Amino acid sequence: MDDGAPAEVREWTTRKPDWLEIRSVSGRDPSLLDLDDGEAAAIALAQLENDVLLLIDESAGRFEASRRNIPNTGTLGVLRAAAIGHLVDLPSVLDRLLATNFRVAKTLIAELITEDADRKRSGL
Repeated sequence: MDDGAPAEVREWTTRKPDWLEIRSVSGRDPSLLDLDDGEAAAIALAQLENDVLLLIDESAGRFEASRRNIPNTGTLGVLRAAAIGHLVDLPSVLDRLLATNFRVAKTLIAELITEDADRKRSGL
């Protein structure tokens, strides 16, 4: 667990829900040596599944997953989808996310907030 993760996330991982399955991968795919261990393991495990959406934020990992035809999204994609589904207030959750150690281009955040505001104005 990353030391910069919010306290709620660190606590949640200590009380894993029953539906959460932790799996490991044996060995290391030599074609993934440029990625860190977490991204490499996530891609290796995703390749074993038929119906998967890989949550991965590192751009090199997302590129490699896409190259391997593994459907993927990042944290911002999940939050955007939740906002479209009226499950979260996007500006609020982005403010909370940016208060952590999450790194992202400010232009991308601005685009998401503008898109969200446009969607709300149009009544979608």
